[in-house]
Amino acid sequence: MKIAQVAPLFESVPPRLYGGTERVVSYLTEELVKQGHQVTLFASGDSMTSAELVACAPQALRLDANVRDAMPHMMVMLDKIRERADEFDILHFHIDYLHFPLFRADAGRSLTTLHGRQDLADHMPFYVRFSEMPLVSISDAQRAPLPRGNFVDTVYHGLPLDLYRPTFDSKGGYLAFLGRISPEKRPDRAIEIARKAGLPLKIAAKVDKVDEAYFREVIEPMIDGRQIEYIGEINESAKGEFLGQAAALLFPIDWPEPFGLVMIEAMACGTPVLAFRCGSVPEIIDTGATGHIVSSVEEAVAALPAVLALDRRVIRSRFEERFSSAQMAAQYVKLYQKLLIRPAGAKRAPVVAARALNAHAYSRQAEAAATAPHEPS
Repeated sequence: MKIAQVAPLFESVPPRLYGGTERVVSYLTEELVKQGHQVTLFASGDSMTSAELVACAPQALRLDANVRDAMPHMMVMLDKIRERADEFDILHFHIDYLHFPLFRADAGRSLTTLHGRQDLADHMPFYVRFSEMPLVSISDAQRAPLPRGNFVDTVYHGLPLDLYRPTFDSKGGYLAFLGRISPEKRPDRAIEIARKAGLPLKIAAKVDKVDEAYFREVIEPMIDGRQIEYIGEINESAKGEFLGQAAALLFPIDWPEPFGLVMIEAMACGTPVLAFRCGSVPEIIDTGATGHIVSSVEEAVAALPAVLALDRRVIRSRFEERFSSAQMAAQYVKLYQKLLIRPAGAKRAPVVAARALNAHAYSRQAEAAATAPHEPS
């Protein structure tokens, strides 16, 4: 099949440092190429892939100091995809719903994997309006707030089996927190758990601009550099060592996590996960095998001895059974094939007509936006 993979432009594919969606797009793209498909990746120019790369920005937008507004860059990418759309059997988008008005006429050969939270009221009328667009959720919990969404399947993220070497005899003796410093990720909970358990905690995480005040005012005062250590943002090569040597990963979230890639990254290293019961967590963690699920700091501290005693070989084995990139790609290929099976006599809309319809829809939306009342800033 000829497949277009469309990634966000905020990070490269794969990202140099933090970045979940772009990392998953990379794993999927490489596996599809490995399986013999012709894949074209629309992404930032500093991406690295064995597929054909169409650079839609010189570099990841987050790393470009000159970028103030991401939207023009994303619209340029969408236009590049439209120019070449007729070359592909499948258009697979990973940019949430930004493309819906422009690619509505291609709904029959497009697939959209939603990577973010979907429990916001603003989403509801949008998905009703574009009910013909096929959607994929990355957990069943993610799709729950959208009962009228056109979900065709849930596909869990997967990692290459050789990405991380498991550590069955961890000697680090520390608890790990990996990801992003933000109120919903609850690094403060991780610190409290470590303190009450009397164990060291290492925090390897990025701080986005929007979360700088939270880090400075709430988290930084809790870091003593001895029991609680802040390492900062780490790259892919450092991640395996960081997770592999950890006694356990703490995932004390306080929001409807759509998936939580770091959980399966820890499992790939053989490291157990102590997570809070939110979002996708019950779908990813096998209690008593790969980790434990709790609902409070007190439960977390009480569960830690059992978590630390879990068999790291079993954890790695469960990861291989459930979360490989080969499994992820195979499930997506089945969905692609399903989309391409059309009823007898059904034909794809002519490209010229489709583009005209898309342009008309865009024009109407632009006119509505221009005449709509705006709240003062």
